[in-house]
Amino acid sequence: AAFVPQELTTVRVQDPRVQNEGSWNSYVDYKIFLHTNSKAFTAKTSCVRRRYREFVWLRRQLQRNAGLVPVPELPGKSTFFVGSTDEFIEKRRQGLQQFLEKVVQNVVLLSDSRLHLFLQSQLSVPEIEACVQGQGSQTVTDAILHYAMSRCGWVQEQESRP
Repeated sequence: AAFVPQELTTVRVQDPRVQNEGSWNSYVDYKIFLHTNSKAFTAKTSCVRRRYREFVWLRRQLQRNAGLVPVPELPGKSTFFVGSTDEFIEKRRQGLQQFLEKVVQNVVLLSDSRLHLFLQSQLSVPEIEACVQGQGSQTVTDAILHYAMSRCGWVQEQESRP
């Protein structure tokens, strides 16, 4: 039999950053780095930033489309967290990573184009919805390739923060 290379997808949730620090609408976002040789993905590597609220949206959408397939749990939205903020953010980061690791191993969930736009494009949640429903200016694949080509995912990495 011909040797078929094993499909491998590595997904990492890293580098939590507080945005709008000190203001009432501050939030933490996380870098999602994805590296894969799977044909399921348009881009072989990608890097985007997403916040917890967007993960919650993604999980709800996946659940809606997955039918009876159980969707992995997200880390809890604990408001009564005992301990330091850093500790809370780190726990959440681990939970989000475990969530995505399970999601990308599930064939049914992988067939949802919202997941791909979430992981591999710069589109906001409303833009993802529009794109999936065919109302955006680009197709799902175009949006992902456009982002991959622009390499803004990597530029983000190199820009030094003031």
